[in-house]
Amino acid sequence: MSTPYVYIVRCSDGTLYTGYTTDVERRVAEHNAGTGARYTRGRRPVRLVYHEKHATVSEAMQREYEIKQFPREAKERLIG
Repeated sequence: MSTPYVYIVRCSDGTLYTGYTTDVERRVAEHNAGTGARYTRGRRPVRLVYHEKHATVSEAMQREYEIKQFPREAKERLIG
């Protein structure tokens, strides 16, 4: 079974995008190829700035939702 991750990428316009995946490198490559999320297609290239491992896909999805609710300042603090 693949390990689920939550990740944050910084887009070329400085915005942040949060998602979850079982293969962070592949997913970032998809974003940069224009086959990732619609949000990132016009904001390429993206750069991975944060990721965290979770035990289950459900946990990763819950954490993704939680992070997406954060104000930008909280996301920047999480990234470090």
